[in-house]
Amino acid sequence: MIAAVMALFARHRVQYLSLTVVMGLFGFAFMVMLGFAQEIEAATPTILAPGLLLGLTAAVFLQSIYPLSIPMPAYLQWKRMLVYAAPAFGVILLYGGMLLLGLQPVQIRNWQEIPSLFLTSDILLRFIVLALSFYYLFNMFRLPRTLLQHPDIPRYLVAYTFGLCLSSCIFVWLTLDYSLWLLIVWLVILTLQNLYMCFRTLETLALSLPKPEMKAVEEEPATILAEEGREEDFNEANRLRFERIEFWMQHHHDEWKDYTFGRDQLCTAVGLNRHLLLQSVRSQGYNNIHEYINTYRIAELQRMIARGEVRTLGACQDAGFGTIKTARSSFEKVTGGSLDAFLAQYK
Repeated sequence: MIAAVMALFARHRVQYLSLTVVMGLFGFAFMVMLGFAQEIEAATPTILAPGLLLGLTAAVFLQSIYPLSIPMPAYLQWKRMLVYAAPAFGVILLYGGMLLLGLQPVQIRNWQEIPSLFLTSDILLRFIVLALSFYYLFNMFRLPRTLLQHPDIPRYLVAYTFGLCLSSCIFVWLTLDYSLWLLIVWLVILTLQNLYMCFRTLETLALSLPKPEMKAVEEEPATILAEEGREEDFNEANRLRFERIEFWMQHHHDEWKDYTFGRDQLCTAVGLNRHLLLQSVRSQGYNNIHEYINTYRIAELQRMIARGEVRTLGACQDAGFGTIKTARSSFEKVTGGSLDAFLAQYK
């Protein structure tokens, strides 16, 4: 499900391409694990078991390829991706060849056995694989800083990748000291993290839906006396409340053009409490009251720029914005375009 949602977004924003592939691979791996559920439950892997080591390497590698794919589309830098993946592919092929040759790995029951076996090829190879995993893990911890250098990357994606770093540390602990309960904890945390990413992505889609057009309200609606709990009146009551809010906003420009004007002042002006005010604007497609007020400010700013009353970004305060940064972000959310580009058209 998560991979399918990411694939939909990858068609429009290539940054989600890598995420789609990784989620698909994890989903496929978990489906395969279901076929071995009984074996996994009964298993008691030894310290630094090759299976867990290879699983750790594959997991941290897949989660560390974001720095290579988000700044630039992954399909445009496949050579770099192959070079980065070469060590992981190498150790997997090496272990696969050893199994085909019938070589059995050394069983390590406790850490005291390692010094006497350290110079054997099997144990040296395991520590090489562990070091490779730490290399990919180190790249994962570099990822949040890499993402912050790209202004078009959503901040929740940065938080998500930092969470992946922490969950990967649990997998390292799992590899060094296996526990079935620890495996379950890691799976649950990883799933919750990816569900969070899925829902935040869907929220981004919902917020980008077009807002309703502003319609002039010539006459203020009468006071609403709808009874609480009557479902047949619920939508009509919200519509009438919203018309009352619209009437006030359309006839009191000077008040909301003050950047200190906000939710509480609007509640007082229209005679509604916070709950009913929020309920009314959300019923018409707005996310919150702040977004609703800024929609009017953006429309006014566009008119002022077109009339030549605003010629610089510093004059955005005349439309009700406290800072240039707020004006820019609100303009992009409402119109989908750049305030600087819109202003440049009329210069």
